[in-house]
Amino acid sequence: MSALLNDASIQVILLDIEGTTTPVEFVYQALFPYARNQLRRFVHQQETIAPEVEALRKEHTMDLQQGLDPPAWADGPDSLLPSMIAYVEWLMDRDRKSPALKSLQGKIWQEGYLSGELRGQVYSDVPLAFARWSRQGRDICIFSSGSVLAQKLLFAHTTAGDLTPFIRDYFDTSTGAKTAEQSYQRIATALKVPASEIVFLSDTRGELDAAQLAGMQTAWCIRSVQHQPESSNHPVIRTFDEILST
Repeated sequence: MSALLNDASIQVILLDIEGTTTPVEFVYQALFPYARNQLRRFVHQQETIAPEVEALRKEHTMDLQQGLDPPAWADGPDSLLPSMIAYVEWLMDRDRKSPALKSLQGKIWQEGYLSGELRGQVYSDVPLAFARWSRQGRDICIFSSGSVLAQKLLFAHTTAGDLTPFIRDYFDTSTGAKTAEQSYQRIATALKVPASEIVFLSDTRGELDAAQLAGMQTAWCIRSVQHQPESSNHPVIRTFDEILST
């Protein structure tokens, strides 16, 4: 085992979600379809989405300025919600990492988790690793493109129970893009921990490259045994059992 992965200097384990703590299939086959199916009902019943509406309006304007072809946006009393729904579905089709979309999805998922229709999924090694790292006195944090609300909901309602007591903090794209070096610098600053004492685990090389440039330690989490990673300067792990296991 690499000495890095048992490095006593590591104070924080920073985790991606999709493909790292949680199967990709859960995100694409459960969470995303649920949000899409509930979208129309949700926006017509809620009075708490004004911030998302305004953010989506601004994003739509930027799309037009960039020469994209989103569905038309109309602000009339009878046309606002239908046009917003069409635009949100357009963003969903493109898997856009839109903060407004992610916030809206998080609010929809909240209803699903609280009703019991949704249960968060994590790999079987995750709860054991969380408990082990906590016993060691290390902090666990999350950095995901999903909203902080969505992150908290997933870990609070997993099939393995509520894992949120193990988690110190959550970061989403309001911190910055996951492939931007500055995002990881901001996280280190927010945690008041030197970047060199943080290890970031992700299944995406571009994110790992950015974290490494910011001075963090990294490990490439590849869950599929069929996937053989390309050569890189990131140690490869298949399970959290390989991270700080002693």
